[in-house]
Amino acid sequence: MLIDWLVVALYLAAIAVIGVVAARRVTTASTFFISDRRFGTITMIFFTFGTGTNTDQAVSVASKTYQSGASGIWYQWLWLFSTPFYWLLAPLFRRMRAVTTAEYLFVRYGQNVAVFFALIGMAQLSVNIGVILKASSALITPVTGGAISPELAIVAMTVLFVLYGVAGGLNAAILTDLLQGALTVVLSFLILPFALKAVGGLAGLRTMVDDPSLFTIVAPGEITTLYVVVIALNALVGWVTSPYSMALCGAGKTEYEARAGLVGGMLVKRVSTIAWVLTGMCGIGLYAGTAMPADYVYGALARDLLPTIAPGLVGLFVASMLAAVMSSCDAMMVSSAALFTENIYKPLVRPDQEDRHYILVGRITSVVVVIGGIVVAFLLTSVVQGLEVFWRVQAMMGIAIWVSFFWRRATAAAALASTIGGFSTWFFTSSIPLIGWDFNAHFARYLPELMLWQGKLSLPWQMIIYLTVAFVVMVGVSLFTKPRDKETLDRLYECLRTPVLPNEPEVAPLTLPESTPPAPREVLVDHPDFEIPKPSMESVLGFLATWVAVGLLIAAFVWIIS
Repeated sequence: MLIDWLVVALYLAAIAVIGVVAARRVTTASTFFISDRRFGTITMIFFTFGTGTNTDQAVSVASKTYQSGASGIWYQWLWLFSTPFYWLLAPLFRRMRAVTTAEYLFVRYGQNVAVFFALIGMAQLSVNIGVILKASSALITPVTGGAISPELAIVAMTVLFVLYGVAGGLNAAILTDLLQGALTVVLSFLILPFALKAVGGLAGLRTMVDDPSLFTIVAPGEITTLYVVVIALNALVGWVTSPYSMALCGAGKTEYEARAGLVGGMLVKRVSTIAWVLTGMCGIGLYAGTAMPADYVYGALARDLLPTIAPGLVGLFVASMLAAVMSSCDAMMVSSAALFTENIYKPLVRPDQEDRHYILVGRITSVVVVIGGIVVAFLLTSVVQGLEVFWRVQAMMGIAIWVSFFWRRATAAAALASTIGGFSTWFFTSSIPLIGWDFNAHFARYLPELMLWQGKLSLPWQMIIYLTVAFVVMVGVSLFTKPRDKETLDRLYECLRTPVLPNEPEVAPLTLPESTPPAPREVLVDHPDFEIPKPSMESVLGFLATWVAVGLLIAAFVWIIS
């Protein structure tokens, strides 16, 4: 309908204006990659929510719920138990005073590890962008009744977020996330009331779906308690490797804005996840027994329900979907550009160039990474498959980064060996048709039943194996190789324990401004090899309060579905 297209056009016009305004504010490479570090709590909450919430999540959760029931919520709530730790991690990242995590790794381990991280990070972001585009095409195709093909949807959405993201950098991403965060909330809840009405509420759904296991958050079969615990641990390990984690923490004025923005935005996202699950549950009642592909359930509900309610709702749904895509992909695109420009091109290819040169390189890199994302989108067979690949890639360097925060003895050789060991273990325990390797064909019959799912090594056990290998290799190699020099480590840990003051000047990464005195060393373990700081009262109270919020969310969801 015409009104639907008008709604979409109005949204795109607003985004174009914001992109132009943000582009005018880009004067330095630092501004392009990390903004001007002047954003407050509310803006950071919307930025975190917008960047961390994308269309693939709504589609994957609804898709998995359609297949497995309410336990599908863990396909996004896998990060729920990480949320309290964000309260502790956000100040750590903000205190690095860096543009990318690779800059921290350069100081902590050296250039080889920093470059290795940058390459892995760019690959991770390409996979993530590809999953988002794949999910978005799985929404827009059924919504338009097939008028827009998945291929056209992927290309069109890519053009949209590339145009303003390349122009305005992270400033554009943060400013548009104020609008896009609100629209993403609309996307999350727009279909739900109408879907519930169509199935007669949850009581009616129970009548339509005569399987009690579909209404439990941990069910016999694939998504067991072990599954939930292990993917949550894998998620916590992997979060520190996300290239955009630095942006989520580093764009705030101080570390309090980083903390409140990160935790607040993620908690809003957890609430939205409940809406996605309930929508997927309604899909079971409406489409079970049909030939409906699981990835298309969310979009099919929008197509079938919204036009019957009011004109323009489909247009609002499409605009909200575009918002979710653009708010995530633009930040990922800028983060990948920062990784390449700041950690590979600038130090190794063309040092000492003007800022406008590095901004141009960053913009070109953005486009290249997005092209990689498009290739991934066309190769993936399903959104759920893409998400599971992303989980694994994200965790691979996590052990090396976590250990580096607290153990001085961790070495560069161990960081590289640990990451390579994790990747090798993942590949060894997988099926790789390209080289004719299938782990399960050779070894599955020798494994205990508890490690298998449908005759194959289950996802949580694969995670347990590669995380264990990565950790053991990290510790073992560190004990037999030379650590970083004491002076460099002293400067690094001094920076990590010193809070960011308001209006601090921009300085070199892992360096304190002359006006900021270093905080005293107060540790839980009084040993020269360990740097485990004593938590402040703000850290303890915030950590406990976030756990309470996590518990209330789980209790609320259990109450709703039961």
